[in-house]
Amino acid sequence: MLNIGSYNDLLGHPVVGKSWEGFVIENIVSVLPPRVRSYYYRTAGGAEIDLVLEFGVNEKWAIEIKKGISFSLGRGFHEACEDIKPQKKFVIYAGKDRFPLPHEITAIALYDFMNILKEKRE
Repeated sequence: MLNIGSYNDLLGHPVVGKSWEGFVIENIVSVLPPRVRSYYYRTAGGAEIDLVLEFGVNEKWAIEIKKGISFSLGRGFHEACEDIKPQKKFVIYAGKDRFPLPHEITAIALYDFMNILKEKRE
């Protein structure tokens, strides 16, 4: 329907970011421990978090999803984090490494993040 004929066409198409976001969310939700609440957060002013995970009343994680291996976080993510006060903040990106970012945020690959969630199930 989008007339995407090759992998390179997909990477250059405007839909790739939203497609990656959906893929990441579906994979995360598939391995969530029981009773974890997941949702999208957005304020009227436009501050947003792609995915929030609540592991009960005292543990909240904020997750930003980025397709590229080079990325920057907008002011909206930081403002939204000030609102919800998550205990952990992650950027899930298309790379393979795990590394710290400013403001106590961890950049992490989807596979590694899913393994963290699987360990929380045990």
